[in-house]
Amino acid sequence: MIAVDGNRTMFTVDEVAAMIRDGRALLLAGCEPLLDQLPRGRWIAGTTPYFMSAEEGGIVDETRIFAHVLPDVVDVAWQGLRDATALPGFAGDGAANGFTAVILPGGSPAAERFAVKGQEWPGLFDRPVVGWVSAVAVERLGVDSPKVYDGATGTKSATDAAILHASLPATHFAAVDIVTLFEPGDGPALTFDTAGFDTDAMRVDGVPMRLRDHVAAAGVDLRLPMIADYNGALVDVALTRRPDGGLQAFAPTFPDMTYRFAKPVDDLSGRLSRIATTGGPAPAFSCNCICNWQYGELEGKRTGTLTGPVTFGEIAYILLNQTAVYLTIDAV
Repeated sequence: MIAVDGNRTMFTVDEVAAMIRDGRALLLAGCEPLLDQLPRGRWIAGTTPYFMSAEEGGIVDETRIFAHVLPDVVDVAWQGLRDATALPGFAGDGAANGFTAVILPGGSPAAERFAVKGQEWPGLFDRPVVGWVSAVAVERLGVDSPKVYDGATGTKSATDAAILHASLPATHFAAVDIVTLFEPGDGPALTFDTAGFDTDAMRVDGVPMRLRDHVAAAGVDLRLPMIADYNGALVDVALTRRPDGGLQAFAPTFPDMTYRFAKPVDDLSGRLSRIATTGGPAPAFSCNCICNWQYGELEGKRTGTLTGPVTFGEIAYILLNQTAVYLTIDAV
């Protein structure tokens, strides 16, 4: 049996295969050629070459797999793939006490539907829901497609969601939390006419204007996200430039929210590390955003116990970005 502790997160294909054969429940991340080699078992996975590892901090690694080895108290109640049509009912398969892990292929119909409509789906908030949006190397965007895997069947997909419903005994419970270090700045109020990813149908202090024009006129640093207050939680929406010069949001905006660009943040990796070591159980799962990776220059830096894949989006019930998400499992 492979020895696993909090000081190790990166494993060879052979080591991960041995853990699968040992019956471990796993949430995995790695490059497609590596994940293709794994045997069937109690695991789901998504592609990315970026990781916040326990061993080396932020790394780009195409030779090893990141493994969240779930505690022995975790049992897998159900796992499989759901396409965008069936995804709205996914929460109904979950355990009464436990959590659900969801991995969405970046740019897929499942990811878009979850992002825009997921918060309306029945049962979504009945238990903790965590996960991430799978990725590829940034320089390979448009060439490689992000994938997810259902280990039970050995099936991979570029279009469907991979879901694992975990159950816990009555002696334990799961909790999910998010970490955003950004705060709204003092700039104008940004509102959007419709829910979705359209950054042109919007208003700046009530005046109709394309977001790209506001950014150009105001000299906005696009490494900073827009932020809105979602019922008491500050939620980030990161942006990137499209080839046509427009702006693409990594998460949807909603018409009943007011957004502002964030203030700059100093020492992002150090602040994440300090938050991660404030006590309580170590995360059983965590992930961080590619936008934090780029803004905080996280390669070679450490973020404490917040280790995991670096992703194209994070899930804590709803789709987030420029955020770290983590799940803890603790005794009652």
